[in-house]
Order: sequence, then structure tokens, then C-alpha cells
Amino acid sequence: MTNSAAMTRGTGDVELAGSPGDGEPGLLGIGLAAREVGVSVRSLRYYEEMGLLTPSGRTAGGNRLYAPDDLARVRRIRELQQLLGFNLDEVREVLGHEDRLARVRHDWMAASGDEDRARLLDEAREAYLKLRDQVEAKIKRLDSFRDELDAKIARSDRFRESLPA
Repeated sequence: MTNSAAMTRGTGDVELAGSPGDGEPGLLGIGLAAREVGVSVRSLRYYEEMGLLTPSGRTAGGNRLYAPDDLARVRRIRELQQLLGFNLDEVREVLGHEDRLARVRHDWMAASGDEDRARLLDEAREAYLKLRDQVEAKIKRLDSFRDELDAKIARSDRFRESLPA
């Protein structure tokens, strides 16, 4: 074990950065980061491969390091998957809009005139509309699925009622 990181048993994944001398205080290695957000190490790597997540840093040995903002992003990915039922392509699209909105907020703070702010508001509105459209499309698919289930339940009830008592 090095003095700058504890290693997981047998995996070689960095557990914790932030020890004296490593210059990366507060960053978690992939094993601890995965545990912190309740996903597998493989999921974190896959999110990176899919372009959904970029670790905040790497150790001298190339191991991924995750900051609190990275962990918040993973939680957001999981929320979009679990709450809204988005697949990873849909998650990527949502995150793209949210990243765009974050840039707009940043640019808003630096904007010097009303013309710049009006442009930024228009850009934010467009991003919000696209997000809303994406949610509406998902709701429409869910409504359709529910309607199919309701029809099958009603058909089952009719068949059951037609059976002799």
C-alpha cells in the first residue's frame, strides 16, 4: 500500500486520495466513490465510456479520482434512470441540456448587458423546453403502457366473470 492511497483487496483500485503528499485532497478513488453512490466500479467506468461522467483527476499511476461534484452527477444519472426510467442515451441527452443550463448560469454572471442576458434567457428557455419535451415523451410512453395493462386487466376480468362459479 502506498502512503497516498489505500488499495482495495485484490482489485488494484484506488480507494482514497487525499493523504499527505498526493496533492489531491478530498478526492475519492474509484472503489470508495462507487460505494459512496451505490454503484459498481464497472458502472463508473461505463459511465465514463458513455461520455456521462469525467473523473476530476487521476493519480500518478492513472487511477481515477472523483470529487463531490462527480458523485452528484452519478446520483443524478441514477435518479434519471430510476425515477424517470431513462436509458443511458436519454440520460446523456438530459445531462447535455443540464450542462448547457449550467453554462448559461455561469455566462449570466459574467454578462454585462441586457442584450447578452436576453440571449442567455432565450438559450435557457430553449434548453428547458427540450428537457420538458423529453419528459413529456416518456410520460406518453408510460401512459400508453399503462393503458395496455388496463386493457389486459379488463380482459382478464371479463374472462374470469364468464367462467362458471
